[in-house]
Amino acid sequence: MNTADLAAFIEVARFESFSLAAEKLHLTQPAISKRVQNLEETLTVNLFDRVGRKVQLTEAGRNLLPRAKQWLLDFEEIRNSVTTLQGDVAGILKIGTSHHIGLHRLPPTLRAFSQAYPQVRLDIQFIDSEAAYESVLSGDLELGIVTLPPVADPRLLTEKIWDDPLAFVAGKEHPLANKKDIQLADLTGHPAILPSLNTFTRQIAAELFKSSGLELNVTMTTNYLETIRMMVSIGLGWSVLPASMANEEMVVLPLAEARKMHRDLGVVYHPRRTLSRAASAMLTVLREQSLH
Repeated sequence: MNTADLAAFIEVARFESFSLAAEKLHLTQPAISKRVQNLEETLTVNLFDRVGRKVQLTEAGRNLLPRAKQWLLDFEEIRNSVTTLQGDVAGILKIGTSHHIGLHRLPPTLRAFSQAYPQVRLDIQFIDSEAAYESVLSGDLELGIVTLPPVADPRLLTEKIWDDPLAFVAGKEHPLANKKDIQLADLTGHPAILPSLNTFTRQIAAELFKSSGLELNVTMTTNYLETIRMMVSIGLGWSVLPASMANEEMVVLPLAEARKMHRDLGVVYHPRRTLSRAASAMLTVLREQSLH
């Protein structure tokens, strides 16, 4: 069975769109359609119902999808175990990372890696850390460069690369902006802008308030930290952000509890997966960056 045909099928199922799957795989839409057609002819079943612009899996398609994912994962394991014995670092390396890490932490790493290993094609997905974490667990990604969970998950191997101190921040015109003695309880009387409940950053903040017997007054949520910074700077509420994101349009609120607030940023990978030479090389570059 052709791995390219299976990969096309999986991406169409994932996006429920031939055009989005084509964009993801850097192919034309007719090429994606042909690969799915090849698979359907091989299996003598229809894998998708095409009704108008909607693309939905048939019963046969739903039955095939988890098996196709496992087949490709097994094939990747075989290829990695064989190519590890060879000298070249090449191929495709699938990585997931958050927008924040991709913007503020990864550029030096990616530059160093690309210069050292030009034969590797990086397939980088910019997604929430939590989504990248799950994709590593499912085998869809080889590495996740993410905010590490507050409590380690034994199902994955994790390595801390960067310490990311957090700070309480507010806009310059915020009622607390010029207050010298601020207690955690003072924040509960003002609107907070924070990431969603499922994020590790929100969990860190929520646990701090919970341990003090306080409740957060969250009025807006978004997982894009750049958006939170903008909303804080124009006075829509206070937030918890990486200290490195504080700028001249906001103030860092002087709370003693801020010393307890930090995130570990690092890399996660599956203990039962044989890492490709490209992934092993990326780990080496990341470890070197952590020393700087």
